[in-house]
Amino acid sequence: MHPALSVIFFTTATGAGYGLLALLGISAALGLVPPERWLGLVALGLALTLITGGLLSSTLHLGHPERAWRAFSQWRSSWLSREGVAAVLTYVPAGIFGIGWLVTGRVDGLVAVAALAAAAGALITLFTTGMIYASLKPVAQWHSRFTVPGYLIFAVMTGAVLLHAVLHLFGNDARGLGMFAAATIILGWAWKAATWRHNDALKPPSSANSATGLKDGTIRSIEWPHTEENFVLKEMGYRIARKHAAKLRRLVHLLAFAVPLAAVALALVAPRWLAVLSACLAVAAQAPGIVTERWLFFAEAKHAVTLYYGR
Repeated sequence: MHPALSVIFFTTATGAGYGLLALLGISAALGLVPPERWLGLVALGLALTLITGGLLSSTLHLGHPERAWRAFSQWRSSWLSREGVAAVLTYVPAGIFGIGWLVTGRVDGLVAVAALAAAAGALITLFTTGMIYASLKPVAQWHSRFTVPGYLIFAVMTGAVLLHAVLHLFGNDARGLGMFAAATIILGWAWKAATWRHNDALKPPSSANSATGLKDGTIRSIEWPHTEENFVLKEMGYRIARKHAAKLRRLVHLLAFAVPLAAVALALVAPRWLAVLSACLAVAAQAPGIVTERWLFFAEAKHAVTLYYGR
């Protein structure tokens, strides 16, 4: 599949933003983060900026962005529509949570309820995003048990690394969150490795024989259906060389998981100034690593329609 930059930014930015919002909501409601106004302003502002920027970038991939509002009407049957509805509804408790924290300086009572509702909305929206891809049967790499949990794990992982850095920058105790962030990085690393092993072992669910209903013999295309590239080939027939994919996978292992894990672990035992630098390094390394992972998520996916073109 064609790895459109707008969709890559959308899935990575909203993933980190919703992951951060979910962790903030749960942590605030449980009293695990201090209700400091500047901390709330920066953390919630970062989460909502990532979410809003990602949602706006997703419209750039549409042929007619001005018609994006129509997607909300198909929530009964479309995961894309359900994602849009969930994303908009999440702004309501997130706004109450943010206003309550910043105005009153407290995160108990109604503010705590709104915080938990915002966290739930964030996780529901992430689930619907994952289901957009997991529900596509023609793309075997996406239509698997790994897709939806992967979206949730990576969102919580990147959100935890971000919140860990923010807490360090404001001089708060981040040891508990640091251990949680390290655990999510390990889980995400193992999940990504298992996903790649699963995808590499996949056998095409369809073939030219099954598509034509001719079980015997070898079916091959004598000539292409047309002489020029078309929209289907550009969007669904994207191909990446195996050697390039292998290099990019190694880059993902290094930047998305290995470096952030080492940096978060160092922040647990280092003096304050070094802990702050390590926490920020984890964010700086993981950002391009997750972008590369998501690029591969699209580039390595193969749509069954390419059978028609002899691929």
